[in-house]
Amino acid sequence: MKRSVAIAFAAGIALLALGACAAGSGESQHAAQAGALSQLLLGFWHGLIAPVALIVEVVNAFAPHLLPWTMHLYESKGTGVIYDVGFYLGLAGSPTLVFSRRSRRV
Repeated sequence: MKRSVAIAFAAGIALLALGACAAGSGESQHAAQAGALSQLLLGFWHGLIAPVALIVEVVNAFAPHLLPWTMHLYESKGTGVIYDVGFYLGLAGSPTLVFSRRSRRV
């Protein structure tokens, strides 16, 4: 019981933290206009949180006032090949990070 409450609490905190760094925010737009390394890391981060961003966008589409924030899947100011490469690397890396702790039978 305590473990499930702790997991639910940690998941809630993680969702809030991910929402704070989502595409479309002022900080994200400012970072997208910076140098190449910043664009690469921003694209990578947005690729990692893309599954959560997609869920939030779907919830906002069907119940617009349910969540107190809006989220975009892709940063509109993040134009360029460097941001795209980071985004796709993050998108490819996110499922492997989630499922990397699978138990292996010997």
